[in-house]
Amino acid sequence: MNDGKRGVNLLRTVKAAAIVAALLGATTPMIVSTVAYAQSSGVIRDIKVDGNNRIESATVDAYLTVAAGDPYDAQKINDSLKALFSTGLFADVSISFNQGVLLVNVVENPIINRIAFEGNQRLKDDTLSTELQLRPRVVYTRTKVQSDVQRILELYRRNGRFAATVEPKVIQLEQNRVDLVFEIEEGEATGIRKVNFVGNKAFDDGELLEVIRTTESAWWKILTSDDNYDPDRVTFDRELLRRFYLSAGYADFQVLSSVAELTPDRSDFFITYTVSEGSRYQFGTINVVSQIDKIDAEALVPLIEIEAGEWYNADMVDDAIEVLTTQVGDQGYAFIDIRPNVERNRENGTIDVTFTIAEGPKVYVERINVVGNVRTLDEVIRREFRLVEGDAFSSSKMKRSKQRVENLNFFKSVDVKTLPGTTPDQTVLEVDVEEKSTGEFSIGAGYGTDNGAFGQLGIRERNLLGKGQDLRLNFTLGSSDQQVDLSFTEPYFLDREVAAGFDVYRREEDNQDESSYDEEQTGGRLRAGFKYSEELSHSFRYGLEKNSYSNISSDASRLLLAEENEFIESSIGHTLTYDKRDSSYSPTEGYFARLSNDFAGLGGDETYLRTRIEGGYYYPLDRENEWVLSTRASTGYIFGIGDDTRISQRFFTGGANLRGFESAGVGPRDIATGDALGGKSYYTGSVQMDFPLGLPSEFALKGRVFSDFGSSEGVDGARPGEIYDEGSIRASVGVGVGWESPFGPIGVDLSQAVLKEDYDKEEVFRLNFGTRF
Repeated sequence: MNDGKRGVNLLRTVKAAAIVAALLGATTPMIVSTVAYAQSSGVIRDIKVDGNNRIESATVDAYLTVAAGDPYDAQKINDSLKALFSTGLFADVSISFNQGVLLVNVVENPIINRIAFEGNQRLKDDTLSTELQLRPRVVYTRTKVQSDVQRILELYRRNGRFAATVEPKVIQLEQNRVDLVFEIEEGEATGIRKVNFVGNKAFDDGELLEVIRTTESAWWKILTSDDNYDPDRVTFDRELLRRFYLSAGYADFQVLSSVAELTPDRSDFFITYTVSEGSRYQFGTINVVSQIDKIDAEALVPLIEIEAGEWYNADMVDDAIEVLTTQVGDQGYAFIDIRPNVERNRENGTIDVTFTIAEGPKVYVERINVVGNVRTLDEVIRREFRLVEGDAFSSSKMKRSKQRVENLNFFKSVDVKTLPGTTPDQTVLEVDVEEKSTGEFSIGAGYGTDNGAFGQLGIRERNLLGKGQDLRLNFTLGSSDQQVDLSFTEPYFLDREVAAGFDVYRREEDNQDESSYDEEQTGGRLRAGFKYSEELSHSFRYGLEKNSYSNISSDASRLLLAEENEFIESSIGHTLTYDKRDSSYSPTEGYFARLSNDFAGLGGDETYLRTRIEGGYYYPLDRENEWVLSTRASTGYIFGIGDDTRISQRFFTGGANLRGFESAGVGPRDIATGDALGGKSYYTGSVQMDFPLGLPSEFALKGRVFSDFGSSEGVDGARPGEIYDEGSIRASVGVGVGWESPFGPIGVDLSQAVLKEDYDKEEVFRLNFGTRF
């Protein structure tokens, strides 16, 4: 067989192999070299490039390992083919050599005109596009397409959809362009059929299931994604298990493995955690050692709330470090390093802890980065920080800053991390937040045994335009009253830490059942507040209100008939608050106290002084299981200056502040007419226990038991024997259930009065519910 025939046959064989490879869907390009063997030796006199449209011939020449004037070398020709294919610019390349001319024939890869997605509902186009290597106006290659398919599949797997499939489709266009379409079949979310634990003896599977985030799939878990498989969540569960065991005294605990097995139908996973619990330890001796001469270590020991004999708890060690850091920091030492040295005594089952205080490296805050906020302005978050650029770094200030940002109630989560700065003595604080809806559409409802039902409708935006401003509009409609009020608060007025705002309102109250008259109030209020410290705040207000009585019953109380039906109040007031609670929205620990005074007499028709004092204490009986005991109390007194007090100015007790009795159900009452007259003084108190109901945590249901007590007395101008005014203590007991639903808080209370007077008005059932957007 001569050389010419051999070259033709080889060409046919190679091209046939390429066609077969294409049909089989080969993911890597097949190098096809076509060389005419009519002349297999000699010198390359000239190089010609054919088939190129977009790519210059000089570009092709640059990738060749041979040049004109070189002797023909089969190995170099093969290297040239590989170099050209590796560029990703060509779908096919062939080289032939005849009569001193090296002919390079190329087939250019097409250019991507457009990339589209079809069938994706759970993940948006923008989310998928960010994962792709390919882009419009980029050269199309099969390798990159297959790589992008795997990237999309991985994205779906991270979202719990392991049954997803992706099929790339290519649409040929003119001028060697293509549209690339990824046809996606998302499939059902891959659930968790069963979670198993191996090696656990101290805690059963049910207890450990309450610790981890991953939950077993169930039909009623439609509002959570924790029952979908997520490898990142499984990794986080390992850390949760470690923290749980360390807080229970198991200092040697380890998670040996976490294995996820996909069912044959790819619909669910079996997850198995293999653990080694180790021995349980108690605290031994607790010592503090200071390497700083001016710090008295012995004086710091009483600050540590750890006692020998208690079960070892890593959280208590962390709390002790925080207490020591704060105390030493308050003495002027910004750069300290407190390390707990733990020494296990395996024979006695104890752990001795020595807290060593040393001078830490001097670290300053280089800058503060805020990430994750889409709607909220950076300055809204930055102004809550107790640290600014250039400050000496303080872990206690960083923790307090994190709590302040959380107290804004604008974010689902707040994470503050320290990152290396540009120099060793600098650090970068990164605040990573996840925003949540701050608009609220709330509905409230209640029912009293005597006054029937009422409803409330409120619209509120707590983060207006992302500036942290609070705008609220409330409507109340019921058998007893109607109300519209508009309020606005700027938390940093004139860029200072002063919260300023106003209220405008119109109220119409039907007091026929309680006091035989209707009341209308129209007015407004200006207010401003600031903080003396993290815990102590002070606010001031001025209000102007027009008040009028109407529809006064002819047989109403004499005291009411004697009052003028229309008057104007002009008053100033202040409120001083000391708040040490861990959260102002859902406190579980700490206390607060509040003093308010209002003086009327700066113009207007009325002159009086009214005082209120209230406070509360919250004690976590079981932090882990969220058992919280709370007590609250309030009292108040009003007296007229030169004039008697009016019925609308006095205190009414019952309802929200004394469950078991309806609003105005307790206090002075006209004997003849039964009208509630309000008291010049009052007091109320409450003891409540909040506890979990033993249901899975995703239900977000909590129970409560409570006992309320209080009373009210004192009326100006009453004649002997005209009113009931014993001032005796009233009390009630009750139970309730609260649900932090996705639609807002829902609560039901059932209460029964146990200490009461015959003329009191009781309320057994109260319901409130709301929704948020």
